[in-house]
Amino acid sequence: MSHATIAPLRYDYSGTLLDKHGISASDLHKLVPDLEKARQEVEVDLQQYKSQKIPADKQPLDAAFYDLPERLLSEYRSQGDASELGRILAAAQRIQELVDSVVVLGIGGSYMGARALMEACCHPYHNELPREERNNIPRMYFEGNNVDNDSSQALLHMLRLPGKSSTVNQSWAIVVISKSGGTLETAVAFRQYLRELVADCGGDRRRVAELVVPVTGASGRLHDLAQALGCPEEFRVPDGVGGRFSILSPVGLLPAAVLGIDVVRLLEGAAAMNEQFRTAPPGKNPVLDYVGVCHLMEKQRGANIRILSVWAKSLESSGLWYDQLLAESLGKQEQGAMPLTVVNTRDLHSRAQQHQEGRRDKLVTNVIVENWKREPLSVGHSDLDQDKLNELADKTLPDLMTAAIQGTNQAYRGDNRPTADLYLPHVDEASLGQFFQMMMLATVVEGRLMGINPYGQPGVEMYKQHMNANLRK
Repeated sequence: MSHATIAPLRYDYSGTLLDKHGISASDLHKLVPDLEKARQEVEVDLQQYKSQKIPADKQPLDAAFYDLPERLLSEYRSQGDASELGRILAAAQRIQELVDSVVVLGIGGSYMGARALMEACCHPYHNELPREERNNIPRMYFEGNNVDNDSSQALLHMLRLPGKSSTVNQSWAIVVISKSGGTLETAVAFRQYLRELVADCGGDRRRVAELVVPVTGASGRLHDLAQALGCPEEFRVPDGVGGRFSILSPVGLLPAAVLGIDVVRLLEGAAAMNEQFRTAPPGKNPVLDYVGVCHLMEKQRGANIRILSVWAKSLESSGLWYDQLLAESLGKQEQGAMPLTVVNTRDLHSRAQQHQEGRRDKLVTNVIVENWKREPLSVGHSDLDQDKLNELADKTLPDLMTAAIQGTNQAYRGDNRPTADLYLPHVDEASLGQFFQMMMLATVVEGRLMGINPYGQPGVEMYKQHMNANLRK
């Protein structure tokens, strides 16, 4: 499979090579054997999962996310509409034709990937545009990720406003995502929103079934509910793919396809990152280089707070997706760095002071967009020059962003604050596929390097148990 047309991500860690408070190239070189070993272990993980000969100390082993992009693409190219990806695309088209709004119910990894893709790939004000300006793509809302009474009531109120679901412009659908169906936040939301949908459809159960698309396991409460409803389509959360690693499965692909996002290109970007991860040596391998820098900064300099500084508003939810991935995967056994996403230049006015002159416990990774989607917007000339901006009249917002990035990095460098740069060629499907796959691979590699199983979430499971017990008192 050729990925010649995919512009690669670039990871530049030269800003971390500081004699004082940073790391050295020689230390990175010394770490190469360990990085290579961890990379090989990721390959072994996948083979052990496929053979189901899994050592006890590797349970659980949700390694199937690794080759999922290639598997889905290969099946799609050989089977077309009959493939899982073909079915996802067909279901998405059907939903687009039936409704004007879609409510995605899910929590954690069951919704964060879809939200990240929407914010990165769609118009920033997608839900505010008239249907024709959205190319007949539905609006999308996210619930079932909290138990916030007022938020959920407000969305239900808005869905009631048009009246009964008699026309496309007045109709809405539910995509409900939960592997077991037992996660309380999502299960409760589904009951409440399903009740509203039944009422909105005048009790027409066949119509309701057409407007509910579950993404769940082969068994469990949600699967049973879907069967009882008679839903014409039901997609699987793949075995061996944990929730926070599921963005490139139907969990993320179905909502993305409903939004008209090119999910084939997304998977091609992820497959390209897999190829680079497998074949490129340290120094030219974004995954291994990122892990090496983060690991050394934490072990040698105590930098256990990782700032993901995204220089585009559209990438904020991608950063929040990564926050969850890192925290749940490596925050175990009293280890694991704390992730924090900031959006610049916005958060320079609230966080930069601390990051530059606060405790030296942070590593900053800038995520920088190289090519913007829209025509550069100039400052412009004005007869009212009391703001003294005419001298910048020919400058554009991308010019100002570049100056801000350079100025911030120069300030950090002047104070010996280690900073790395991750460059996205575009905020598009190919670049995002690379980014998501890179971060998932990096998280697993670092877990193996640390001796921590990056899969499973014992802390979250304990919270669920106590919450359910408290409700039944």
